Amino acid sequence: MTYEDLIERLDPTVYQNLKRSLELGKWPDGRKMTPEQRATTLEALIVYEDRHNIAQEERVGYIDRGEKTGTACDPMANMGKKKPEADSSQFTEVKV
Repeated sequence: MTYEDLIERLDPTVYQNLKRSLELGKWPDGRKMTPEQRATTLEALIVYEDRHNIAQEERVGYIDRGEKTGTACDPMANMGKKKPEADSSQFTEVKV
């Protein structure tokens, strides 16, 4: 069985348990997840969500920007825009 087959056949309950473990940083039995386990689990969850068409709002790492989408508070809104040049008259030289 390949990695892709395993993800395809993953039970929704197991998916939810993996997602919860990743959120808490520990396994259901209380053992702490190692950084490698967290990375592997995150990768598996992302692939599962893509393959099973999980709604964007329910996916791992989803950030709800709400009403701030497209405003100055949204970092994605300012991507690619040129920043205005600084006006040198706004600054004063301070000598110590």
